[in-house]
Amino acid sequence: MPIEHEIDHKRRLVIARGRGVLTNRDVFEYQHSVWSSPEVAGYDELVDMTGVERIDLSSIESVRELAQTSAAMDKDNPPSRLAIVAPKDYAFALGRLYETHRGLDERSRKTVSVFRHIGEAMAWLGSDRDAT
Repeated sequence: MPIEHEIDHKRRLVIARGRGVLTNRDVFEYQHSVWSSPEVAGYDELVDMTGVERIDLSSIESVRELAQTSAAMDKDNPPSRLAIVAPKDYAFALGRLYETHRGLDERSRKTVSVFRHIGEAMAWLGSDRDAT
């Protein structure tokens, strides 16, 4: 599976790891399957793109569509954070584009930031967390 995830209820954190070739379908399926559950409302999120070999998007427009879909799913959730770990340039650029679109959507309840290293992302999410 291109995106594996785990839910750490104790730390109120969803950890997702991309693997291999990542497509639009993979990302949208992850978004809908995980974030439609009320049990993770307001949880922080770590998306680790380190294991992604290639990103195969149908168009760059899909990044904006994902940001809009994600923001619409936030509803009345408490504010939370999303850290994207993207060591490779293309993934980093897409992460920054997503960050921008998500930040522009008034429905969004998540603050997004993109990092090159997991340690930086974990520190931003909170000092009580360690890299998993």
